[in-house]
Amino acid sequence: MPKSIEVCLTPALLDLYAIEESIVVVIDVLRATSSIVYGIDNGASAIIPVAQIEDCLSYAGKGFLLAAERNGEVVEGYDFGNSPFSYTPEKVAGKTVVLTTTNGTKALHLARTRAHQVVIGSFLNLESLCNWLRDQHKNVLLLCAGWKDKFNLEDTLFAGAVVNELRKDFAHFDDSCVAAEDLYLLAKDDLRNYLHKSSHSHRLAELNIEEDVKFCLQLNICTAIPVLSGDALVAVKA
Repeated sequence: MPKSIEVCLTPALLDLYAIEESIVVVIDVLRATSSIVYGIDNGASAIIPVAQIEDCLSYAGKGFLLAAERNGEVVEGYDFGNSPFSYTPEKVAGKTVVLTTTNGTKALHLARTRAHQVVIGSFLNLESLCNWLRDQHKNVLLLCAGWKDKFNLEDTLFAGAVVNELRKDFAHFDDSCVAAEDLYLLAKDDLRNYLHKSSHSHRLAELNIEEDVKFCLQLNICTAIPVLSGDALVAVKA
């Protein structure tokens, strides 16, 4: 049976999609899913996504690294937030991180209730993710985390990049795929310049984390594909 690929432009629309037999790729490129990919690639044993800050606290004092972000900033009292520069080998290798973020972990928790499988995507692991998706005999839903349930540009651009890579391997696409791919083709020669238009780019600029943004727009510097196994994100087995 021909495989389909769809793009869900915001978690608020997820109930419209039948995902029980689909692989859902959660996308929050600025910055949660980029940091998750980078952390797993750098040897983190696991990253446990939790929905609420209070959930993170329940892991305190048990040997976990606690990471909490809200509205782009580290929550006071936590080890770090969702900057990729916090997920270096020196900080996370061999460790388990418990993470909560404004958008990414929320999208992940929505997906896990129904999806056949949940994996994590970012520009950092675009090629390895697409190669892996080609080999799976499953439909794919690209779930854009957006910003507080609203559409955003950066996650849609990444979804478009995946659609562009997989166009020859899937038979059915929805209109959201077409729109996302068209946006990506407009932006791909200078993603950072295109994203100066985005609202989240302006929010992040106010936080003075331009280096994070540039880092998250790098292509294919990681090979890890984080997959949800139980409550934790771990590397897909080769």
